[in-house]
Amino acid sequence: MAVALIAIGPKDLPVAIRTVTSLIKKARGMASEFQGHVDEMMREANLSDVKGELNKLRKFDFKTAAEQTVDPDGKLRDSLNKATGDDTKTEWVTPPPVIPETPDSPAFIPPDAARKKPVPAFIPPGTKRWGF
Repeated sequence: MAVALIAIGPKDLPVAIRTVTSLIKKARGMASEFQGHVDEMMREANLSDVKGELNKLRKFDFKTAAEQTVDPDGKLRDSLNKATGDDTKTEWVTPPPVIPETPDSPAFIPPDAARKKPVPAFIPPGTKRWGF
């Protein structure tokens, strides 16, 4: 500041300071705008990557991937074809779910459970004996 005061003079120093500060503000604004454009390009590039990943997930074939994981060289499929005598392409078939049969009544009822009478849901007031 002392050098600027001597070189520019006290009369023109406020004008010079305003000019320098306005140049700094313009430079900061341009840098901010440039950074905004770079950020926008990064977001667009990232969104295109995400879009590509979503398209890959949509086109993913789980059946083929599972077959490649379980039987990558096809030996298991060939052995199944030889065992059944079928030379055509074998399709994997899932068996129907096994539903256990439930009996209509229990096989054994404990004697104490058979002898007890159920407790009523409502007991009127003033009743002393229920006959249990």
